[in-house]
Amino acid sequence: MFRTALRNVLAHKARLLMTVLAVMLGVAFVSGTLVFTETLSDAYRASSQKGYADVDVAIQPKSSDSGSGAPGADPRLDRKLLDKAAQVPGAASVTGTVTGFTAIADRKGKSIGDGLSTLGGNYFPGKDGKDARYPLRDGTAPHGAHEVALDARTADQAGYKVGDTVRLSVDGPVHEQKLTGVFTTDDGAVAAGGSLALFDTPTAQKLFAAPGTFSAIEVKAAPGTSQTALKTEIDAILPKGSAEAITGKQLADTQAEMTTERMKTIETGLLAFAGISLFVGVFIIANTFTMLVAQRTKELALLRAVGASRRQVTRSVLIEAFVVGAVAAVTGLVAGIGIGAGLRALTSTTGATVPDGPLVVSPSTVLVSLLVGIVVTMLAAWLPGRRAAKIPPVAAMNSVHATATTKSLVVRNTIGALFAGAGAAGVLAATGMKHGETMMGGGALLLLIGVFVLTPLLSRPLIALATPVLRAFGTPGTLARQNALRNPRRTATTASALMIGLTLITGLTVIASSVQKGQEKQITGAIKADYVVSMATGPLSPDVAKKLGGLDEVTASSAMRLSQARIGTGTESLTGVNGKDFGKLTRLDFTKGSLGELHGDRAVVDELTARENGWQPGSRIPVTFEDGTKAALTVSGVYQGNDMFGGVILDSATLAPHQKQTTDERVMVKTRDGATEATKDSLVTALGKNPAITVADKKDISESLSEKLNLMLNMLYGLLAMAVIVAVLGVINTLAMSVFERAPEIGMLRAIGLDRHGVKRMVRLESLVISLFGGVLGIGLGVFFGWAAGELIAVDFKHYELALPWGRMGLFFALAALVGVLAALWPARRAAKLNMLTAIKAE
Repeated sequence: MFRTALRNVLAHKARLLMTVLAVMLGVAFVSGTLVFTETLSDAYRASSQKGYADVDVAIQPKSSDSGSGAPGADPRLDRKLLDKAAQVPGAASVTGTVTGFTAIADRKGKSIGDGLSTLGGNYFPGKDGKDARYPLRDGTAPHGAHEVALDARTADQAGYKVGDTVRLSVDGPVHEQKLTGVFTTDDGAVAAGGSLALFDTPTAQKLFAAPGTFSAIEVKAAPGTSQTALKTEIDAILPKGSAEAITGKQLADTQAEMTTERMKTIETGLLAFAGISLFVGVFIIANTFTMLVAQRTKELALLRAVGASRRQVTRSVLIEAFVVGAVAAVTGLVAGIGIGAGLRALTSTTGATVPDGPLVVSPSTVLVSLLVGIVVTMLAAWLPGRRAAKIPPVAAMNSVHATATTKSLVVRNTIGALFAGAGAAGVLAATGMKHGETMMGGGALLLLIGVFVLTPLLSRPLIALATPVLRAFGTPGTLARQNALRNPRRTATTASALMIGLTLITGLTVIASSVQKGQEKQITGAIKADYVVSMATGPLSPDVAKKLGGLDEVTASSAMRLSQARIGTGTESLTGVNGKDFGKLTRLDFTKGSLGELHGDRAVVDELTARENGWQPGSRIPVTFEDGTKAALTVSGVYQGNDMFGGVILDSATLAPHQKQTTDERVMVKTRDGATEATKDSLVTALGKNPAITVADKKDISESLSEKLNLMLNMLYGLLAMAVIVAVLGVINTLAMSVFERAPEIGMLRAIGLDRHGVKRMVRLESLVISLFGGVLGIGLGVFFGWAAGELIAVDFKHYELALPWGRMGLFFALAALVGVLAALWPARRAAKLNMLTAIKAE
């Protein structure tokens, strides 16, 4: 039986090709994901270890989150503590570090780097006048408030040389610094594509911390002193409750753990889409083996007649599946390694900050890929094999195919209806629940299974709707409809593969479009300001708000200033605003009370915070500000929070005296002429054409939201494209094998007058009908699931509003049609080339 199975595989190489491709793509997706995430994890771990190679113990501030101390006080480390650490037994050297966000402009005024990877720090020379962390390639170290050094990669990218003037920004105002040096570094952020600017220590302290203080103190152990021993010595000199010592190994391990967790999240998401592709591939495998078994009924019957048992017949089919799965798994693994390498290179070219590192192919990746390919193929082939073993030998020898009985169809349709009904009921019930995600997910799965079981029944009425159109194509159209309905199970299985992909694509699109519409309505509706000014990353200097408020064209402005305060036993966020102008700049939706005059001890609170604390208009809130001062605020109104406004909002004049460091999150501005290009250019110019500052009107905010959601959607489309490709292979495979199966019939049609063009048209129309059938089911289910998920989102997102993207859904339907057209090209050509006499004699 083993030799027979191998011969059958070799005898049907062409017909099994699409099955191999389908499994190979799924396995490639799995192995590529594992290779990609493991490679990134390894690179980040190596980078973090390199970054902490010269740090044996680090002293860091320890914020107080409990007790009666001031929340958010962020203790600083001073020179006195640094000198103490230098005198600790076992300490070879100490380095005081100061870091913060620094945007560097290139020669065209555009920011180099992106977000948190654009950093600034301090050059901390040792006794030899050099900082071992940053060897100078060119020039000298920075000295004084107007000098800076840049990492070599950033300097080369921007075309800066020693002596040039560099424009940069830390918290708003533009600084013009003289470039005195270019250095090399092993810093992980720089290695990952970020930028690093260095100032002398006093300048860095003024920019990023406070004069005389450090963000961290790094201690290197003397030879023969362990990190643990050094930490014990340092613990003895630390001020209690305000600083802590951490070994370099702990820092590296924590960073590695965070990296692993982050990669696990990415890996889980990618593997979910790989699972979808494999699930779609199951339909192709089942279809392929069902058709192969149907074409070999006489052969299997002969095996039974000469003594093979049912179990041996089933085993024979499973051996074939094992060989096919093994070939597909090995080729998929090789392709996946290539995909992993390609994704790694692609990530680097997109500007993402990813450290360099070797490609990692672990033994677990190889094992998982092989198991997935083989197990999925054998599971999908088991049912056709079992069905083949049940065919009576005499019936099979006489070519009496065991068609589905009325009883089996009734049972199938009843089961399908029960599953679909229970699933739909579960989904509908979950829409009104507070936490109905689990019920909705279970209901959606049951409904999807039910629709799949009912697909043969649904195929007849839905394909019948296309009859008037198909009649316009004459005899080929009529034959295409009859061929699609001849074996509804096969048609249903082929269409279901495409249906699953389009269901997910449509559902995600409906949800994303609705969320986008709700966010636009929520945020832009809450703002009356013409512009919102913010930094690319990090807070704004108060100088920005002062400069904007002093412009002639500005009629009202308000900075939004954040601070943490202790309220009761917890910590709440306070937002300071210009109480006089805040009402002119916003349109908050108040559920209780009103904004009124926001001054003195008056405050407004978002609905969620008020509900959690039991606050109402008139409630008195006991507050401990970050400087430890205690006071009480009076709630004047409760509003619906959103992504821009939340927490407790009060007048900045009340908040500012209690802040140790004053910074703004954003500044809202209303101008005399409204939002015009001329006004926007005027504001940008007034702020020194700062590369790190964004001046956005409502349209810009809306476009930014759309851009983020579209980017996310395009990524999801790219991931789901694999499932659609696998579905296309399924249509091709089904049609190709169907052409082989119907060779005598096609030969007879040719003999009685149907020309080659007519045969091609018949196969193409059949493919088109099957694909559009899958498209209709997929888009319909996707809209339903998108609506249901939206109802669940709307429980917490009050501004959520269903938006059906008709244009994109039309595009998806056109995509289904294109799938049908492309999938039929090769099978149609093959059918037209059949020799009619040879085809008539074929068995």
